[in-house]
Amino acid sequence: MKRILPLLALLALTAATLPAQIPQYSFEQYLNIRSAWGGQIFPAGERVLFLSDITGVGQAYLVDGPGAWPQQISFFPDGCKGATVSRDGRFLFLAADAGGNERNQMYMTSPRGEAPRRVSYRDDAIYHFGGWSWDNTRFAYTSNERDSRFFDVYVYDLGWGPSHLVYQKNQSLNCLGWSPDDRWLVVSEEESNSNNNLYLVDVKTGEERLLTPHAGQALYQNVVWMPDARGFYLVSDQDREFAGLAYYDLNRGELEWIETPDWDVNEIALSQDGSLLAWTVNVDGYMQMTIRDLYTGGNLPAPPLPEGIISGFKFSRDNSRLIFNFNNPTHTTDVWMYRLHTGELTRVTESTLAGIDPATLVRPRLVHYPSFDGRLIPGFLYLPLGAQQGDSLAVVVKLHGGPESQAMPYLSVTTQYFLNRGLAVFEPNVRGSTGYGKVYTHLDDVAKRLDSVEDMEYAARWLVEQGYAHPRRLAVYGGSYGGYMVLAALTEQPDLWACGVDIVGIANFVTFLERTGPWRQANREAEYGSLERDRQFLVSISPLHKVNRIKAPLMVVQGANDPRVPQHESDQIVQALKRRKVPVQYLLYEDEGHGLAKLSNRLDAYPKVADFLLQHLGKE
Repeated sequence: MKRILPLLALLALTAATLPAQIPQYSFEQYLNIRSAWGGQIFPAGERVLFLSDITGVGQAYLVDGPGAWPQQISFFPDGCKGATVSRDGRFLFLAADAGGNERNQMYMTSPRGEAPRRVSYRDDAIYHFGGWSWDNTRFAYTSNERDSRFFDVYVYDLGWGPSHLVYQKNQSLNCLGWSPDDRWLVVSEEESNSNNNLYLVDVKTGEERLLTPHAGQALYQNVVWMPDARGFYLVSDQDREFAGLAYYDLNRGELEWIETPDWDVNEIALSQDGSLLAWTVNVDGYMQMTIRDLYTGGNLPAPPLPEGIISGFKFSRDNSRLIFNFNNPTHTTDVWMYRLHTGELTRVTESTLAGIDPATLVRPRLVHYPSFDGRLIPGFLYLPLGAQQGDSLAVVVKLHGGPESQAMPYLSVTTQYFLNRGLAVFEPNVRGSTGYGKVYTHLDDVAKRLDSVEDMEYAARWLVEQGYAHPRRLAVYGGSYGGYMVLAALTEQPDLWACGVDIVGIANFVTFLERTGPWRQANREAEYGSLERDRQFLVSISPLHKVNRIKAPLMVVQGANDPRVPQHESDQIVQALKRRKVPVQYLLYEDEGHGLAKLSNRLDAYPKVADFLLQHLGKE
């Protein structure tokens, strides 16, 4: 479970030698690649809590140190959706849903491994963990028990069990943690994915204090308190194009900017004594880490890793170690440990590549192409090993969800399988994506929705003009909002695409907003448009109402328990295409939600998706 990687050996991994003959692997082999994430160090010793899909679905594990065998803590049928250890190491909090319905329930256990005890009581409600108190007697959480549309703040007492309501509001609330004196909770009132406010809420009285009055849209995230409880560090894009690192002083009631790069600060962590601060900056999808000694003002060396994505990082209590997740296109997600004083980098988990030669895994090229208005659109272009510009390949254009999200260079088993079979993959970050500034993120809002769809057309044409793609061998592929983009591409650009794969995508914005989880409706109306004010516009951009334009064969994948994009969306588009005799294949999974979580279902669905693409794009 544990391997120490000297820097030279680690760098060697980034330059693995290409085998003389590239082996061809089955999709099942790629789907057996495993990962681990969410590492947390116990307050004493080497013990680590983490999540892994070793069994095919995520579960919680403990590992006691070098060479120790991991102890499985959770055995939920549909996987563990979250795990955290209390500050004193005595309690473990676990979250789990049923069949992908995202109605997470709360469970408690201990490091001894007793069967988790459920401490939430409503199957139809959702519970979100909100942080341990510093005195180790309570934890906070939010739930929509009272009204399915809104989340209120509660505190659970670890000694005698019952919860009590602390703060109620007809809004979506998220608890960001306790002040070190346990007097306050920082609560986020979330108006949309790009605008929120922070409140300081008195745990005893429920009295509130608005911390972040502002004009326009601004985000305030990643709150980490200083030990004196006089203020906290956070990430915000208030009055800025990009998210920066700031300190909020409770007495002054304002932000003091610490770092304001021309890229987004993504995540931060503070040591328990307040002496060390770490943060990452998202530079074109790759994370760059800084670790600062707040006493001296100097920076410490960052972990010596190749380009990739660092996330979920936390300091040990004694400041000697930093634990984090790391992945990139040639390294599956694993939990790593970095010893700050010696520079020793340790891989805590050893997730399998299922016998796939790392040298056959492909890294992308970061490219930019001009769209209809001259704006340069960034994207990651993956070419099969040995392929080059001018080869006129079959290309899968793969769209991320969100839309407030970003395609990043991580190990995608679907992407790597397509590459192994000779298909190129292009992942554009069309307008509306995050990571490129506030203006860029809002370029697809409401009436501008189809501008992002036009970016896809220009992506396809650029691929052809540059010699990467054959003009009759282009497929469009995406999940969630990316699934909508697939359907939009097939209706807005019907002569451009050879086929499409829509995974849990939106077909009709009106029925989507009417049927999505009630706790999501207001948030999604802020992005797409209001049912009350913008209904006709929502109809006009819905692919279902342009289904007569679709010519290309389509595959649709859907989970029956999806609370985000309900099954009705996929049912509608499939039925409409069948009536028109357009080739459509429908894969519906009764025990899944928003995407496919169970290995058995992935093993069934994704080989069929690959066969569909290869059939309509042509095999090499």
